[in-house]
Amino acid sequence: MRLVSFVLSATVVAFVAGCGKQLEVATDNFSNSHAPVGDSLLTVPASVVPLFDTWIRDTYVMRAPDNTYYLTGTTATPGRNFPNGNIHCWDYNDGIYLWKSTDLINWDALGRVWSFDHDGADWQRQGKPVKPGAVSVNDDPLDSIYRAVWAPEIHFVKGKWLIIACLNGSRGSFVLESTTGKPEGPYQNIKGNAEKAIFNNIDLSLFEDDNGDVFLLGHNHFIAKMKEDLSDIAEPFVPLKETPYNPEPYIEGVYVTKHHGKYQLLQTVWSVPEGNGTFTYIRNESNNKNLHSYDVVVAEADNIYGPYGPRYPAILQGGHNNLFVDKDGEWWSTTFFNPRGEMGKRFDVTCRVGLVPVKWVDNRLMPDIERANVFHAALARQ
Repeated sequence: MRLVSFVLSATVVAFVAGCGKQLEVATDNFSNSHAPVGDSLLTVPASVVPLFDTWIRDTYVMRAPDNTYYLTGTTATPGRNFPNGNIHCWDYNDGIYLWKSTDLINWDALGRVWSFDHDGADWQRQGKPVKPGAVSVNDDPLDSIYRAVWAPEIHFVKGKWLIIACLNGSRGSFVLESTTGKPEGPYQNIKGNAEKAIFNNIDLSLFEDDNGDVFLLGHNHFIAKMKEDLSDIAEPFVPLKETPYNPEPYIEGVYVTKHHGKYQLLQTVWSVPEGNGTFTYIRNESNNKNLHSYDVVVAEADNIYGPYGPRYPAILQGGHNNLFVDKDGEWWSTTFFNPRGEMGKRFDVTCRVGLVPVKWVDNRLMPDIERANVFHAALARQ
């Protein structure tokens, strides 16, 4: 879903959104860049299939205090006509949609909960023109304007329903709050992004710590604490302290959770062939177009800002995900059957909602194949 890319070297030099200055984070250590392609214990199990037949990318699922599950993601405008028949939303869609469930199998559509035209601020509604003849990274013909919501997340924080999302066309990210106190909204901009993006890049996420502190995390190495009332950020975005690859590739899908008292930083990296039968997360001129799998990698830290230790591959082909715990205490990861890359060609259907049961083995994340087989067998019986 991402059109923006940049490369970070061993010394990360990054423009920090919203503060207008450069910060440097130096590191002498690097993560192991080997991608364990072919490891069946780490790959999304073959039993995992879409929950329902609606075009969605960047799937996000959370459990509410009443044990209802809510789902959102990047969606295409219903009823839109696509010239070549390939549904997408690289250029435009009409807003944010929501679904709910009590059992993770049966999902009810709640419809559109935020609309560009009815709920968006001026800066969100404007969009950017598309050059005639332009195509997406998947070679899908684009229309006339960039104005799409990408990668929305829904959160219940401090008694408030929030949606975190970003815009295509390099127009930044924003936070919405429900005006009714209900998950179905409607939603409006918080003060921090009423007139401009709260973060000047894509893939914004949110994390609430055990002590009630709330943080925004952005594409894909940045963090800022929010104000107590969640109306804005309380500090500028700064880079996370990480153990990068050498050199650092393009990374997306940032997400933070906590396990065994430590912060778990989830990111998504493409594996590419090295030419000798092995795979790596480092892209160069020879392998840059030979994407293979869309993998979740995880790093751990004692502090939310880092330093995060070496990354390890956790869920192969399950990228741009989030984790949640169900009402029985079991862990899950979302997925969306990304069509790009060599492994994406193996899916019968792509860009649909998927759920992958996961587990922690020696405090490392990986798919739970046994639970996946049981859950998806039950789904098939519906």
